[in-house]
Amino acid sequence: MAIAYFCLLIAAVMPLVFAGYAKFSSKGYDNSSPREFLEKLQGSSKRAHFAQLNSFEAFPAFAAAVIVAHLAGVPQGQITILAVLFVVFRVLYGICYILDKSSLRSTVWFGGLFCVLGLFIAAILRS
Repeated sequence: MAIAYFCLLIAAVMPLVFAGYAKFSSKGYDNSSPREFLEKLQGSSKRAHFAQLNSFEAFPAFAAAVIVAHLAGVPQGQITILAVLFVVFRVLYGICYILDKSSLRSTVWFGGLFCVLGLFIAAILRS
């Protein structure tokens, strides 16, 4: 379970990485009004901000899915594979977002979603 828990930590910190890219890849970052600064971003910096927001949105379902799968007694190997794949898909998602690869971004987004659904379905089947 340690690997899946580590994946939870990575997924929880991932939005901060994208936020850092958004803030520090552009000139003029002002920590006294960061939200106003983020609203004015353009290009890859703005897309990194959007990747940050989407990462915050994706995290709760992933965290719940890992915990529910564990509590339902889903085999550890299955949880680990789906958790690692989720993190890989989410990292790729952020990279695709920043690089403006919209079709590929959507594809890897679905990959992450299917990992979450797989964890929940495995838990349901195990119950």
